[in-house]
Amino acid sequence: MRHSTFRQLEIFEAIARLGSFTRAAETLYLTQPTVSMQMKKLTESVGVPLVEQVGKKVYLTSSGRELAQATRDIFAILDRFQMSVSDQRGLKKGHLRLMVITTASYFAPRLLGEFAKLYPGIEVALSVTNRERVLSSIANNLDDLYFLGQPPDEIDVVAQPFMDNALVVLAPPEHPLARRKRIPLASIAREPWLMREPGSGTRKAVERLFDEHGLQPNVRMELGANEAIKQAILAGLGISVLSRHSLALHAADQFAILDVDGFPIHRQWYAVYPVGRQLSAVARTFLDFLLAYGKTHDPPTA
Repeated sequence: MRHSTFRQLEIFEAIARLGSFTRAAETLYLTQPTVSMQMKKLTESVGVPLVEQVGKKVYLTSSGRELAQATRDIFAILDRFQMSVSDQRGLKKGHLRLMVITTASYFAPRLLGEFAKLYPGIEVALSVTNRERVLSSIANNLDDLYFLGQPPDEIDVVAQPFMDNALVVLAPPEHPLARRKRIPLASIAREPWLMREPGSGTRKAVERLFDEHGLQPNVRMELGANEAIKQAILAGLGISVLSRHSLALHAADQFAILDVDGFPIHRQWYAVYPVGRQLSAVARTFLDFLLAYGKTHDPPTA
């Protein structure tokens, strides 16, 4: 094990985090044969199998899981050391891995752009995925920070609110209700609804509101992505509730925001990490930036 290199550990950590030799090679800008060769050398050095491959999917063995956690601990210590040395030189350097749910992709790059202007030496990896995969990554302690609209109940996490997240009812601009005021929730429940998939934080918030009033929305279709829902709205298939942030790249008149009793649902965006995780100096710096940004800026929507 002493003969293993940091590069081999970096490759192994990427495979453990991404579950794929191919994706690890793409992330590290290496060829797949190079990744396979370095993994073979690392396995020989350790002396026990670290991964099992079933089809195209890679699974960690029990020894692999132990080494993956040890590797992350080593890299976190090195990141803190690098940050400390950079601070002494008046610089900020290091790595940040951020994973966000799809709705957060409408503003996360802008926040990262502002952060990069302040700390150009910090390298950032941004992953955008659905809530289920974010929760899986949190449970396995794979990334530094996560953006969620609703912290999980099933995992112990630290959740820091940093920005408003208003959920609004969207319809096509020619919808009969587009110009009405104070639309009763009971009336809107009868409309054909386009809902996010079960488990979505937005869907949970909507269902909670209807449950509180003894109502049930008329669900016509379930869709797993905001963009699919927006296209279905414009096609006249129904109405839906989305974060106002999802309108960031659209013209103001492309959708009608309906004036419905109980809406907008006021929520928060949260920066989340597992309880017990010691944030790297870079992750702590980014979290401090988020908290300060949220206090001094309006939500970054168009």
